[in-house]
Amino acid sequence: MPRPTPTAIVSVVLPSFNRLRFLRAAIESVFAQTFTAWELIIADDGSDPETREYLQSVADDPRVRLVWLSHTGRPAMVRNAALRQTVGEYVAFLDSDDLWAAPKLARQIETLRARANCRWSYTGFLRVDARGDPLPEERSRRWVPYEGDIFEQVVTGRASIRTPSVLATRQLLAQTGGFDEAMQSAEDYDLWLRLALHSQVAVVDEPLVQVRFHDENHTRDWQSAYSGRDRSLRRRQQLVDSTRRALLREARMRNALQLAATHADLGAERRALRALWDSLPYSWSYPRWWLGGLKTLLRPRLPPRVLELYRQRRGGR
Repeated sequence: MPRPTPTAIVSVVLPSFNRLRFLRAAIESVFAQTFTAWELIIADDGSDPETREYLQSVADDPRVRLVWLSHTGRPAMVRNAALRQTVGEYVAFLDSDDLWAAPKLARQIETLRARANCRWSYTGFLRVDARGDPLPEERSRRWVPYEGDIFEQVVTGRASIRTPSVLATRQLLAQTGGFDEAMQSAEDYDLWLRLALHSQVAVVDEPLVQVRFHDENHTRDWQSAYSGRDRSLRRRQQLVDSTRRALLREARMRNALQLAATHADLGAERRALRALWDSLPYSWSYPRWWLGGLKTLLRPRLPPRVLELYRQRRGGR
């Protein structure tokens, strides 16, 4: 492996697994950055020979290092493998199918250096399709650039943070422990919670990232997103004051209701009931949980026309 360049200020962590048609553009968007003092650490999760051959060609540049892994399918493990190789003062994350605008790193470094109390940053983003065209719903998507102490906004999901938009000091990432490798999903949400507990955040209010939606997006067991989120919220409860503890508990309740409702929509009534039962110890004191649970259990038994009228009424409010 070529040695990291001693002038690297930003270490870029990029996990890869096939998807060569998008990977090339993602890497090219790193090379196109106006801020050039970077190193690129690519952790490959057991890609096919064609992808590995391309990565070998990219590694001819001394700023690029490759970490070869056996396939795990666990994003947290792959990102951490790259993270352990970083040497820069800052670390930025990029996924293999997403894109950075050319001034992305420069704008974030400039912003963080002007905010001594902030040790991490995120930017606005644009959701695009496989061809790079904005999704139709982007016209109406509401974006609020929360900054400073945003723990509450991260917990509730009001802060829209996407992995390729985040840049943090390597020291802060070491302090918070990187990605939780026990999590199959929601490992990024979990890390943002920990970063928010340790530092205020600076926002670059520009869409400097394109997050791509396509038929090759990494698919995971959808239930793991709910279980991962619950694990993250539960583990933070012992580390915060009583006010934030109540916030985390309510978020767990809402997460459980959403899980149960999804099971019910899929016709899995027993699983919906089990999700509600498992959440009883920390949710029973919330009237919303009782009402939401009742609606979830009744939904499969109501005529479709009644459900449609209910949805139309809620949509009109």
